[in-house]
Amino acid sequence: MRNPYRDIFTAPGAKGFSAAGFIARMPISMTGIGIVTMLSELRGEYGLAGAVAATFALATALIAPQISRIVDRYGQGRVLVPATAVSVLAMGVLLLCARYDAPDWTLFACAVPAGCMPSMGAMVRSRWLVLYRGSPHLHTAFSFESVVDELCFILGPIIAVQLSVAAFPEAGPLAAIVFFTVGVLLFIVQRGTEPPPHPRVAGKTTSVMRIRGLQVLVVTLIAIGAIFGTVDVVTIAFAEEHGQRGSASFVLATYAAGSCVAGIAFGAFRFATPLPRMLLISIGCTAVTIPPLLLAGNLPVLAATVFVAGMSISPTMILTISLVERLVPPARLTEGMTWTTTGIGIGVAAGSSLSGMVVDHFGARAGFGVAAGAALLAASVALGGYRVLRRTAPRATTVAHSGSLARATPVREGEPH
Repeated sequence: MRNPYRDIFTAPGAKGFSAAGFIARMPISMTGIGIVTMLSELRGEYGLAGAVAATFALATALIAPQISRIVDRYGQGRVLVPATAVSVLAMGVLLLCARYDAPDWTLFACAVPAGCMPSMGAMVRSRWLVLYRGSPHLHTAFSFESVVDELCFILGPIIAVQLSVAAFPEAGPLAAIVFFTVGVLLFIVQRGTEPPPHPRVAGKTTSVMRIRGLQVLVVTLIAIGAIFGTVDVVTIAFAEEHGQRGSASFVLATYAAGSCVAGIAFGAFRFATPLPRMLLISIGCTAVTIPPLLLAGNLPVLAATVFVAGMSISPTMILTISLVERLVPPARLTEGMTWTTTGIGIGVAAGSSLSGMVVDHFGARAGFGVAAGAALLAASVALGGYRVLRRTAPRATTVAHSGSLARATPVREGEPH
């Protein structure tokens, strides 16, 4: 049987932009956890650390879609450099404020412009869309990028936490700045695979968030993001309570590893099942596997539990991006994909902040209750929005088993399959 992952890299430039995108995406897993580790060590308050990380995540969530909208209009090369410069400069000032014990408000003031970080995952997926729109290769490419995201979450927390603990508190976020700067520069010099810009047509252009199906996906991802933010903050606190603070990064890596394994398997197969139905099943698995985190009594048990819980992440993200590709007009796809990141970012902000307060008042294990509540909310929203997705994404199906890479006819909702 042919390897579908090998086939997608036969296109010129595919290896280069995907590799550069991997480097540029490392900060998505390093920055938030690095801020939490840095500030909890320097200031001794998880509430403050979680709130600053939440501010950064929320700023990124709100600013990134606007950057992507401009990218769709003017192109990646013209927009990514200035946006990256603003983000890197603000993050550098934040580290200086933390180092020299500046007032707490300065940390929040810097976290906002630091959120000008573009959604590099959306930028990479936009290039795959140019190469493989309408081809079965696109499902494999999206699956591969989801696995790359999880590799970032495996390696990123380990690098950030270990550097901050072993070297100096600011080392983790500083490393994130370096990865981001180098990755973006390597990415933008590859002009051959850059998607063409789509100049705005005459008349008023409304946000793609007016699409009801996209609204369902983003709200669902807010709840999913709250799980991510909670697991990050509470895992660090849990490890510290057990006298093994440095082990937190390995537990978080295990969480991402579960998602990575599932993503590889999911990308190798295609199913004659409507995407809305598969998304509902995937989120249902999340709702079942998150509550057992409340029962973990030590780090090995926690690691095993989060590994299982992580196995629904990649399938959920792959299905979500596939639905966005069918819901959003081609000229607005970068913006549409970035709104999914925005949903996660808003959720991360809420989860980080709320779980930090719970940890400060009730202890680390109680903080996982926030994740359990968020999982239940995600399942409820997905179930409530299922009919909307069926109506608004009539082409939202995957094709049959992946052994063949030939084009397949999509199965529409309501048709026998």
